[in-house]
Amino acid sequence: MKKKVCIIYNTSKKDAIKFYEVSKEFFENCGVEVQSEIEGSAFVVVIGGDGTLLQASKDIANHNKFAIAVNMGSLGFLTDIRRIEALQVYEDVLMGNYKLEERHMLEVEVRGEKYTGLNEVVLAKGGILQKLIRIRASGEYYINTYRADGLIIATPTGSTGYSLSAGGPIIRSNLDVLLITPIAPHNLSTRPIIVDGKEEITLRLEGREDSAYIAVDGDDAIEVTKEDTIKIRYSDKKLKLVLPKSRNYYSVLREKLKWGDKIC
Repeated sequence: MKKKVCIIYNTSKKDAIKFYEVSKEFFENCGVEVQSEIEGSAFVVVIGGDGTLLQASKDIANHNKFAIAVNMGSLGFLTDIRRIEALQVYEDVLMGNYKLEERHMLEVEVRGEKYTGLNEVVLAKGGILQKLIRIRASGEYYINTYRADGLIIATPTGSTGYSLSAGGPIIRSNLDVLLITPIAPHNLSTRPIIVDGKEEITLRLEGREDSAYIAVDGDDAIEVTKEDTIKIRYSDKKLKLVLPKSRNYYSVLREKLKWGDKIC
């Protein structure tokens, strides 16, 4: 039976469109059928930036496929296969010569509805003019009540996203932990905290706040009230990514964050 590969690419970027054509030609020359559907494929190729992979990550994980993430963006912590090495990675994968890294995904439950994310869930106030909100966070035990613009619960993968911009630490992607980062906290002694990934984190609004909003990986905001409990835990689904042979986690950080470079 002919092997199939699904290619997902950013249709708004000329470089991604061009490299899709290059990739399609490569696989077809190897006798591999290219399709746009994940179901029925042996693996998935994602061509674009981290946003492209984030959008595709749920479907890839739900179908239990692994992905080759080719970076066409400017930063790319998730899509860390360079285009100059991508064809060699394709060949290695077809030959069975590759390693995978598994990334934890979040399951978020609100009013009986479940949502999945790779990076983070954010509970935040509705607008810049709204007062600070009070959020009670609990795991196995009560953690803290945060008075802030909002709260980020991130996976290690998401530690280099919104949480990093809000002052959170960078966490190696294979660690089994969750990161809680307050957004502009009222009390400056309130700092980010890392908790056991086996814990289920629950969030509730407290005080006089009538409502706030949650977003999972930046998707459409969901309004929540004081009556709602937001439950956040690791999903049983994981995103599997092909690792680049030429680099490791720390070399990627040095490259992306320009560590050691003279920036002034």
